[in-house]
Amino acid sequence: MFFRHRKNGKKLPPEGMSAADIQKQSSICTGETVIGFYDPKTDRLLQAVVVRSAQDVADYYRMYGFEPPSKL
Repeated sequence: MFFRHRKNGKKLPPEGMSAADIQKQSSICTGETVIGFYDPKTDRLLQAVVVRSAQDVADYYRMYGFEPPSKL
């Protein structure tokens, strides 16, 4: 299996994805919120993780080397 290497200690986003492709989704059953890179071709979130606070969202952006939006 091939892995994409990290750049300056940051993870690389999926191929062709940018900060504009990051979206949050919430479950209507449990209220759990996940954030990830949205792929419109498959209608799924890639590399999704659970977030519980605005700090978790900001950390997700920084993990991929993006500046978090000012309005979370």
